[in-house]
Amino acid sequence: MQNSNELRRKEVIDIRTAERLGTVYDIDVDLKSGRINSLILPSGEFYIPFFSRRHEIVIPWSAVVAVGSEFILVESCNTTDLSC
Repeated sequence: MQNSNELRRKEVIDIRTAERLGTVYDIDVDLKSGRINSLILPSGEFYIPFFSRRHEIVIPWSAVVAVGSEFILVESCNTTDLSC
């Protein structure tokens, strides 16, 4: 298993659309079980901390197909909703 810092450096790709969704910047973990609930990616190309509202893409762990050395592959049900 990889640690959270290694997951944060990986780019997320939707295997249905072959679209790069972004790089993981946060992980939602259930502290009781130690399981990952979701990956959180910034939405949009420009984000300036403290000056703009953060928009996020939340990808449930159930949508993760594979975690490789450089990429995380996810499978979305459709292009607007990654929760399957």
